[in-house]
Amino acid sequence: MCGIIGYTGKGDAPGIMLDALELLEYRGYDSAGIALLNEGKTQIVKCAGRVKDLRTLCAEGKPVGHCGIGHTRWATHGGVCDENAHPHRFGNVTLIHNGIIENYRELIDKYHLEGQLASETDSEVVAAVLQHFYQGDPYSAIRRTVLKLKGTFALAIMFDDQPDQIFAVRNVSPIVAAVTGDGAILSSDVAAIVPFTSDYFVMPEFHVVCLKPDGVEMFDLSGDKAEIEWQKVDWDVSRSGKAGYPFYMEKEIMEQPEVIRETILPRIKDGMPDFSEEGIPDHMLADCKRICVIACGTAMHAGLVGKSLIQAMIGIHVDVVMASEFMYNDPVVDKNTLVIAISQSGETIDTLEALKFARKCGSPSISIVNVKGASIARASEHVIYTCAGPEIAVASTKAYTTQLAVLYLITARMAMARGIWQEQQTRAYINELLRVPEVLERVLSTKEEIHRLADAVLNAHDVFMIGRGLDYSILLEGSLKLKEVSYIHSEAYASGELKHGTIALITEDTPVIAVVTQEKLKSKELSNIREVQSRGARVVLLIKESETLDEGEQWSCVYRLPKMDDPFMVMPASVVLQLIAYYVSLDKGLDVDKPRNLAKVVTVE
Repeated sequence: MCGIIGYTGKGDAPGIMLDALELLEYRGYDSAGIALLNEGKTQIVKCAGRVKDLRTLCAEGKPVGHCGIGHTRWATHGGVCDENAHPHRFGNVTLIHNGIIENYRELIDKYHLEGQLASETDSEVVAAVLQHFYQGDPYSAIRRTVLKLKGTFALAIMFDDQPDQIFAVRNVSPIVAAVTGDGAILSSDVAAIVPFTSDYFVMPEFHVVCLKPDGVEMFDLSGDKAEIEWQKVDWDVSRSGKAGYPFYMEKEIMEQPEVIRETILPRIKDGMPDFSEEGIPDHMLADCKRICVIACGTAMHAGLVGKSLIQAMIGIHVDVVMASEFMYNDPVVDKNTLVIAISQSGETIDTLEALKFARKCGSPSISIVNVKGASIARASEHVIYTCAGPEIAVASTKAYTTQLAVLYLITARMAMARGIWQEQQTRAYINELLRVPEVLERVLSTKEEIHRLADAVLNAHDVFMIGRGLDYSILLEGSLKLKEVSYIHSEAYASGELKHGTIALITEDTPVIAVVTQEKLKSKELSNIREVQSRGARVVLLIKESETLDEGEQWSCVYRLPKMDDPFMVMPASVVLQLIAYYVSLDKGLDVDKPRNLAKVVTVE
């Protein structure tokens, strides 16, 4: 769970790497460092802290060079300190590493490294093993080392006697590479290379890439030259900046109408849902006996909304499984189980391993991913790419709503394929989906009103969120957002469960956020809200603008959501919950984009 960068060419390597590390900092920000190879000597500058701290050190030390590697870390092995920051150097080998080496302790014993290492990391052990095998041939040393490693890794490596060259190899953890106008570059994320070129490739696993100032070469572990499959970035470079907003999170919230349009419009033909471009056959949607959604965190919450939609409209059983638990709970999937894997980055290792297992069991699979060529996309039988563009803030917003948009499309196409909906019903559903961007624009135009709502929870120690059905599904995500960026303890509860124990936690002035958007559940939800009000809770209520409320004086904090058909109300309600979390964090003076202890792309189990 780290950001890596490598550059060789005619440009100013320190400046290029520092700028790239700032773009990659959402992948980890415990420490940062760069290494420069210049005339056979390697200079390393690194420190615990943020990239801005590294930039200060570089301004003082003024490292120079045209070939280098850089790293921003989320600690796994070893605490947060200067010694454990990357890059790591052993002998003539300098490297950076994303992933976890599971057998590092065995390697220390086998190669007699005890007492020779400067850090507590598994990464430095890899550098030492590389040095053990290195006799002037980088490819041989890398091949022999890789065969000794157990775990996940993306390695970028420099050898003192290989001027202007960077070598890379990976297993699971991602690396993308590209040729620029004045050299070559690699990274753990497309976002870092987009400022230089729109053409890139995803490194295959267990291949060795060599970056040189005049280009890129790739070889398999047998030493045979391998063909590179080039891809093109499909989003505007300008989206990788803040566009004048103070934080990426606000910018990405505001982009949601646009990216949802870009996600759904290419998949609607003549007013009907269409996955012909993705090659998804109707029989895959029609013949499955059950569905298993595999995802983590925010993506899992999107899956819960999909579960509610599909079960209600199609009547097929849907399980939503935490990917991190999937492998350890004796999963039952087979050729009759459609597996849907959801991941913004497409590199979430728990989801990837669960998907691979399901495919071995014969399950047909569809992945919903935001990054072209990502590992989950390649491991899946079919892939539907969301068009969220780069999402830099650690707390996901636009990736979530574009995932929801795809799940609405899947629901509609499945209903058609199974003969449940006729054309008229399908068109009406798609027309409502097409309204979503316009409705979200209305919500976003009232963000100052939502900012005032956030005051109700700003100073709270605990916040509870209550709702039923689809409302409960989105509150799980709303609660996660608040926890992530504000550090306020927040829990979402199905409001009917309050009286079964949870209501004991409600005290005078406890903030409660309630969402009421489903007509069939309205009376029950309002009754549950009155139960917490009678115990002194201050309620922030999100409700359709068309609904009337009795006892108006009790409702001091009400936000009226633009009216949509009930299944679609999760969209505007979700955006309001995102903005509440954002404004609470902003008003508390926190770093909204980089919450403590978190990294956006989870590539370790």
